[in-house]
Amino acid sequence: MTMIANRYDFVLLFDVANGNPNGDPDAGNLPRLDPETNHGLVTDVSLKRKVRNYLEFARDGVPGSAIYVQEGAILNEKHREAYKAIRPDDAKIGKEAKLNPRDDAEAVKLKDFMCANFFDVRTFGAVMSTNINCGQVRGPVQMTFAHSVEPIVPLEISITRMAATSEKEKVERQAGDDNNERTDNRTMGRKHIVPYGLYRSHGFVSAKLAERTGFSEDDLALLREALVSMFEHDRSAARGEMASRKIIAFKHQNALGNAPAHTLFDRVKVGRNIDGEFREVDDKGIENLPPARKFADYIVEIDRAGLPDGVEIQEWL
Repeated sequence: MTMIANRYDFVLLFDVANGNPNGDPDAGNLPRLDPETNHGLVTDVSLKRKVRNYLEFARDGVPGSAIYVQEGAILNEKHREAYKAIRPDDAKIGKEAKLNPRDDAEAVKLKDFMCANFFDVRTFGAVMSTNINCGQVRGPVQMTFAHSVEPIVPLEISITRMAATSEKEKVERQAGDDNNERTDNRTMGRKHIVPYGLYRSHGFVSAKLAERTGFSEDDLALLREALVSMFEHDRSAARGEMASRKIIAFKHQNALGNAPAHTLFDRVKVGRNIDGEFREVDDKGIENLPPARKFADYIVEIDRAGLPDGVEIQEWL
């Protein structure tokens, strides 16, 4: 297993068609929006969740590839596994409701166990300081909120359900309305969708933090695989058509990096495709132009001229 020796910064472009990429529970599950610009938002934790879900399918049962943050998981029981491994002769561990490291050396061993066994801990980090305490790990891979390239206009779609919930509801509906006409067993509902949106997120891979968690070249390859394919197994009624479209990575020659990330991200520009020509968009979009409805309505340009010394562009997708 080879530890990564290079810093990476990457741009992830993904899109959604007729779906809700990330509903806001504080707003009735409406697609998340920046209220000042009406640009769509997708949280970093939503993207990390999709990476975790993909690897849970792709690497199920592979040693060292377990997922720490799983739906319905009891985190304390995973912490208890670490204590059992570090204190194999301590019979009280299975019964204790509260456990803490005995000293700094044991605290390091506990964190090392969690990093070695759980992919998402050594990748994204984790706060594991519950009453069964395994400390905190700062992960080498971080991602930003994703913003839509142009403002979006979420739609509220009315839907109906044909089936009745109970026998009483069925009888009431069959009895008819005010005109004594029979009504179908329909219950009204709402779906919120984005007709189309292209979203951009930025990611960072720190080789120096990878040294502390054991994040390796093999782990980086798995991360790349997950970023490419994470939406393929995330289909639902709300997210039927989402896809990773482009991933542009900047590989630095050394662990600390050879250029500031923001200057590299500025080299990746996304504009509208106007008869095959690139036209840059601003926060308000482009006036007198039909709204984008597919990825082909955009052009992605990468400025490769005059790259800083020690920086290489890689297209992961």
